[in-house]
Amino acid sequence: MNKLQLAAVMVVAATTLGACSTLPNNTTPQVLHPYEDHDEEEPVITPDDSRSPDQLLRDFFSASALPTGNFSAARSFLNGEAADSWNPDGRMLVLDSIDLVTTDSGTDLRVFQAHGKLVGSVSTGGAYSPESANYEAEFTMHHNDGKWRITDLPAEVVIDRTELRNQYQAQSLYFFERTGEALASDRRWLSSNRESLDSELVTLLLQGPSDTLSPGTVSMIPAGASFVGYEGGAYRFAGMTSMDSEERRKFAAQLVWTLNNAGFRGPFEVIADGAPLVEGLKEMTIDDFSEFNPRDPASTVSDLYALYGGNLLDVTTEGTEPVPGATGNIQSADVSSQGAVAAVRKLDERNSQLFMGEIGAGLEESLSARTLSRPSFELAGDAAWTVVDGSRVVRVKLSEGQRITESEVDTSALDDIDGEISVLRLSSTGARVAMIINGGVYTGVVARSQDGEYRIASVREIYPDIGDSALALDWQQDGSLIVGTANTDSPIWRIEQDGSASTAMASGNVSAPVVALEVSPSAIYLTDSQAMLELPSADTEANQSSFWREVPGVQGRRSAPIVAN
Repeated sequence: MNKLQLAAVMVVAATTLGACSTLPNNTTPQVLHPYEDHDEEEPVITPDDSRSPDQLLRDFFSASALPTGNFSAARSFLNGEAADSWNPDGRMLVLDSIDLVTTDSGTDLRVFQAHGKLVGSVSTGGAYSPESANYEAEFTMHHNDGKWRITDLPAEVVIDRTELRNQYQAQSLYFFERTGEALASDRRWLSSNRESLDSELVTLLLQGPSDTLSPGTVSMIPAGASFVGYEGGAYRFAGMTSMDSEERRKFAAQLVWTLNNAGFRGPFEVIADGAPLVEGLKEMTIDDFSEFNPRDPASTVSDLYALYGGNLLDVTTEGTEPVPGATGNIQSADVSSQGAVAAVRKLDERNSQLFMGEIGAGLEESLSARTLSRPSFELAGDAAWTVVDGSRVVRVKLSEGQRITESEVDTSALDDIDGEISVLRLSSTGARVAMIINGGVYTGVVARSQDGEYRIASVREIYPDIGDSALALDWQQDGSLIVGTANTDSPIWRIEQDGSASTAMASGNVSAPVVALEVSPSAIYLTDSQAMLELPSADTEANQSSFWREVPGVQGRRSAPIVAN
């Protein structure tokens, strides 16, 4: 496999790249917006002719983050001809920061070279993609009639990461993963100053998932369906007569959870082709679709297990109990919320073997290899994935009667990435997969072909800046990742689902390396160089505490946490 050239230098000439924006506003949904709390006026950024040319150019970059009126604010910094011809369609480039160097100057002329580190891009529809490259482009300004204006520039929108955070908000759309049993989030960056956020979310929902998530989802919506608008207190749709009752209910779940988690509280009236979308539900709330809640409440307590001394232990506040059949030379394990166990046992110095079964029913032998990564269960809890010898990914399914079948997962999307897969974790919905490869953090989407074969698609290094120090990771319910590293200064990181940001987490008494990590709805558990520790989720969200406490029941024993999610 060849080394993936993620850090390649990308010199962007003024005439080579297509124009871009997060959400082009050439087409506006035909809606009436009912929520006054989202009615905000967009900030006004116009040229201040008392400012120097370089200051005006920086103001132009700030104005470029305002997409309304086909980027009318940014166009006000261009001279007439450039304003008419500038066509920023496509993706928006996000730089860590923008540096300017004057390369030519005269009485009425300034030529600036803008350069910086490209950290990501935002496509039409607001989907963010992490990138790592160098950016360079030329901007020319002329002085005429007492005003400095831009006369030549690239056909693209370029902003820095600060403007992305200032002018846009991350929202989640929800789509059903491939089995149709759970909602997977699809993070989008939308302008903070929209007057019709709910209508924009609904419009995007009908357009479908991002290119990244699409291979791992199933659509309930017919091709001809459309959002008519918000009118008479109801969201109105057309072209849905072909949908059966189950498809209608699932689309309603997508809609209600998308709106609710964006801050719009029901009840919602939804009309499709002149009648209620879901028969018998004139108005809908999240309570009508509670089984599809994409985030379990923080009060949800998942069963906790620990791996210590080669044995899998059931952990309670009073102590621990060995899990029957999962004792002796166990290297790693996973437990599903349905009560299945997948455990890797060390046979000798050169061989490991996977065992699988239900708690209390014994464990059956499965595949063996030189190395097997810690197993990771799918949503249904009857199949787990493991990495064989650092490269092959195998799906192991437990059927009735403790019968085990094995099938290889297509990992051709990883062929250009050099290194072994040391960690693989499926998300709680089973729609995504996270991997550590040579210490870097990668994500992909779980796709399934019509003949039932599984493959990993849409692979990308989610946050290259974290380097090669990652040792452990797990998914949070909002789609973000918690990553344990060997970094002594910042051993724990949170990486957003789309790679748009990372945050060093509170780690006051955590000693690197963090070699194991698990997330439950109520807490984060980890194993550092000393012990097995926990931090309640409420503390991480409110930044209330940096103190991790030893887990009751395993104090004094450096154990690896396992959560049955």
